[in-house]
Amino acid sequence: MKNKTTLYIANGAMIAAIYVVLTLLLAPISYGAMQVRISEALCILPMFTSSAIPGLFMGCLLANLLGGAVIWDVIFGSLATLIGAAGSYLLRKNRWLVPIPPIAANVVIIPLVLKYAYGVDMALPLLAGYLAVGEIVSCYVLGEILCSALKRLKPFK
Repeated sequence: MKNKTTLYIANGAMIAAIYVVLTLLLAPISYGAMQVRISEALCILPMFTSSAIPGLFMGCLLANLLGGAVIWDVIFGSLATLIGAAGSYLLRKNRWLVPIPPIAANVVIIPLVLKYAYGVDMALPLLAGYLAVGEIVSCYVLGEILCSALKRLKPFK
């Protein structure tokens, strides 16, 4: 039992670390109204392990803190990731549905954060559209590439 708990924590911590590193290294495209957060490709990981849920949440929280986000973005951006990760885990049996919760959570929550916490002067539907495109690229396109690689490697058994 102790080994399983240790493995769960280690997996979550590694996922969080990878999320933070990808987000900060690619900061110019990871933040703002028009963002493609490459680290969001990791949002398919709940399909393989439940440890991805806290890992993605902590990764987003740390990436937003270290990236200089305002407190509302740290709170609600991380919450969007948590909701998306939990939803992905619930849909883990269908590979093609797994990316939908993170996309939906970010498209609903983050435009409000950008508009009201950062004062981005764009209509909410336009902000949602920009975020949807970035999330689709990250979660579906890059996430599918990651998913295919992980299905072959089977690292989470």
